[in-house]
Amino acid sequence: MVTAVRHLGPHWYAAVMGTAAVATAGAGLPVHVPGLRTVCTGVWALSLVLLATLLAARALHWTHHRDQARAHLLDPATAPFYGCLAMALLAVGGGAITVGRDWIGTGAAVALDVVLFGAGTVVGLAAAVAVPYLMAVRHRVEPSQATPVWLLPLVAPMVSAALGPLLVPHLPPGQTRETLLLACFAMFGLSLLATLLMLPIVFARLITGGPLPLVLTPTLFLVLGPLGQSTTAVGMFADVAPGVVPEPYSEGFGILAVLYGVPVMGFALLWFGLATAHVVRARRHGMGFAMTWWAFTFPVGTCVTGAEALGRHTGLVAYEALAVGLYVVLLGAWLVASVCTARGLLSGVLLAGPRTVSVVRRPVTGRTTSGAVR
Repeated sequence: MVTAVRHLGPHWYAAVMGTAAVATAGAGLPVHVPGLRTVCTGVWALSLVLLATLLAARALHWTHHRDQARAHLLDPATAPFYGCLAMALLAVGGGAITVGRDWIGTGAAVALDVVLFGAGTVVGLAAAVAVPYLMAVRHRVEPSQATPVWLLPLVAPMVSAALGPLLVPHLPPGQTRETLLLACFAMFGLSLLATLLMLPIVFARLITGGPLPLVLTPTLFLVLGPLGQSTTAVGMFADVAPGVVPEPYSEGFGILAVLYGVPVMGFALLWFGLATAHVVRARRHGMGFAMTWWAFTFPVGTCVTGAEALGRHTGLVAYEALAVGLYVVLLGAWLVASVCTARGLLSGVLLAGPRTVSVVRRPVTGRTTSGAVR
């Protein structure tokens, strides 16, 4: 077991994120499907088990393979995945209140979310500072190496912003509720501005440097994460603001949910089309399964919850239909990624050491040396 986890990188938390997204996004769909909530609760329970298992395995990794763990931190292709740890904790915690309470009770769900939200927020804020610092001071990166993976540590605080409001109704009325809501709004701002700094670098590299290496092509879907999650966040702010913050601020959150969410969701759909075109091209050129395929899940899930929020606040059937359509895509992507991951685990391929891969593309792009995208 100790040897098996040597190459277990932080990117594995993406499987927890994607699984939790299926549960929470499905629970908020604007349609009634008999048995869907029960299935979603079961999927959330699976995400909780996966999280506990990965936390234990990663603890073994840090205890017995510190050289490899250090290599992960010093690898610019792997270090950004530490944002996935924060988002996995947050996603499972948010799912506890959304659907997990059906099985474990509201009290236990709130307690679990308090622990996971607190831990995830601390880890996410730390990653949002530490990873860019390491990239500037210790890593040696070139503009041609920019990929959407660089967004991961910057998106983690946005997940806190979107899921923190779930705890607001369970806090004592008054300043405690208002403090948490405004803290979430602050994290929304810091993550959004940081993303706006990084996204042009990623887009410029894509346009001037040509398509990403085949194995990294699915990471283009990671751009949907901050777009869908920020739309979800402003919708959640509007849901809980009445009675928590005074007028006219509570009404302002309702206005923000529409005036911000509508254009951002529009851009998300544009990027969805662009990323899909790149994936189709990569598939035709022989792109096989890798753990990067989990990028098809959680980011799409944030767009589902974002569309659900817009449906609530605009009353438009179009957004409800969009949420349902995107959820079908999410469910299909999760099933494919889950089956392929299970197959790779059973064969031992996904936990094996990194191997040299020949990549044909216009410029030469740095590749991870620690097997982060295996």
